[in-house]
Amino acid sequence: MIFIAIVIGCILGAIIGIYAPMVPYTYSGYLAIAIIAALDSVFGGIASTLKKNFDLKIFVSGFFGNAILSILLTYLGQKLNVDIYLAAIVVFVGRMFNNLAIIRRYYLEKWTNHSVKN
Repeated sequence: MIFIAIVIGCILGAIIGIYAPMVPYTYSGYLAIAIIAALDSVFGGIASTLKKNFDLKIFVSGFFGNAILSILLTYLGQKLNVDIYLAAIVVFVGRMFNNLAIIRRYYLEKWTNHSVKN
């Protein structure tokens, strides 16, 4: 079931990507940092689901809150002529790697335990 949802999501993303208008260079920095913040929330949601403590309210508020905060930091940094958005990138990417490590460990332990039983 999950595999079907992933395939459908990839196909829809590719179709939308082909027909979507180009993002102007002025806004590409904002979009990039918002995507990184959103991906951080997605990886955090997956990791919390594996830990069995997922809360939809926390996920949604973190998803939009992180994206909005990172966009505001990027805007403030551009107005001050300081690259403040780099701090957000370091934090979000660091958290993404931590969450990816949690996900990886979970599946490696699951695979190892399954291999030992067989």
